[in-house]
Amino acid sequence: MEGLRGTRAHLFTTLWTLCAACAPLTVEPESHPSRPSPPQRTDAVVGGTAAPDDEAVVALISRRARCTEDTWTLLCSGALVAPDVVLTAAHCLEIFGEEGDYEIFLGERLLPEPEPGGRFIRVERAVRHPSYDRTTHAYDAALLRLAKPVNVSPLPLPEPGWGALEPGQAARVVGFGETKDSEPSGQRRQGMLEVTEVAPGAFHAGPAPAMSCMGDSGGPVLVRGADGREVLVGITASGDVACRKEALNVRVEALLEDFLQPFLEERPEPQGPVLAPESLCTAACTYDTECPAGLSCVSVTEDGPGRCLQYALREGSYGASCTEDAQCGTGGTCARLESEGAEACRCFTPCAPLPLEEEEAEAPSGCTGAPGATPRGWALCAWMLFRRLIRRGWGGACAARRGG
Repeated sequence: MEGLRGTRAHLFTTLWTLCAACAPLTVEPESHPSRPSPPQRTDAVVGGTAAPDDEAVVALISRRARCTEDTWTLLCSGALVAPDVVLTAAHCLEIFGEEGDYEIFLGERLLPEPEPGGRFIRVERAVRHPSYDRTTHAYDAALLRLAKPVNVSPLPLPEPGWGALEPGQAARVVGFGETKDSEPSGQRRQGMLEVTEVAPGAFHAGPAPAMSCMGDSGGPVLVRGADGREVLVGITASGDVACRKEALNVRVEALLEDFLQPFLEERPEPQGPVLAPESLCTAACTYDTECPAGLSCVSVTEDGPGRCLQYALREGSYGASCTEDAQCGTGGTCARLESEGAEACRCFTPCAPLPLEEEEAEAPSGCTGAPGATPRGWALCAWMLFRRLIRRGWGGACAARRGG
């Protein structure tokens, strides 16, 4: 019991540290090692305008586990570089990790309410750059594989002969972040920057007159190439707290050979037999590919078998299609397996109710949905608690830590 308490205390201390440690961080271009580091921040384009035509710029959000949810947690922006691949910043995955549950939103307005024509697509896989350094923001890049391709033209990548990135060039930044004015975050905006310094892995830009800010992290920075077309040359990584003086951007050219192209060329894993959604309380799994779409194979006890589940929910089975909790009977929840579609929502029934004493003990903590009294279970529990907290107002502070 003491070990379990220690594990719980460590997990919640870790969460508190992640949220409280919003100390800004930046990475410096290699050619200027003595240059003072401006603090990190991440907000929407300051001094910008609406970007209705930039359909390939998306918002990254935490995945919605329930079909009755009506809130969206904006984490970052991102750039579509293939019909089923999004490039974003690695620090956007800091809280939930590569194994986290994510969605992307395609549309001009996510907040305060998604526009009627907007779409949500589940992220199937997330990978950070293997050389990413969270203390310096070197190689601050991540790739997201979408569960399905979208009918949107990706942003052009730098190809041989496209041109060169040089100080003095005009650049255009696009993102969903804050604006520091009357316009709310969560709306796709654009603005002009000026490239000020260029290094092999990153480049700085100043206002001309716009500036990237919190929520723009992972969003594209574009310049016009030799043929007049815009090219994706960078993604927003960091900048000054006030979003007025300087932005640090990761160079896409530095990611192409070892990170971007291998990911784009990956072939999908062969799909074998998949467990029936109705049998997940009794059927064990070993690999994610054995789980129904939208679920992961997770070990929920120390030495027990893997179970197919969502991180925000306990072990359970999925039954009939639904649109609201009331259709799922006592103790049931209308859970979201996919982001959209007629079969996206299914009635979720936990495998077993929590023991009464455990339910009473954990009710105040908001962790009654944890999948078991194990370190992994409490990690999942802490994740769920964090998701609730950011909906209640912690999102801004914690997003600043991640560069959202």
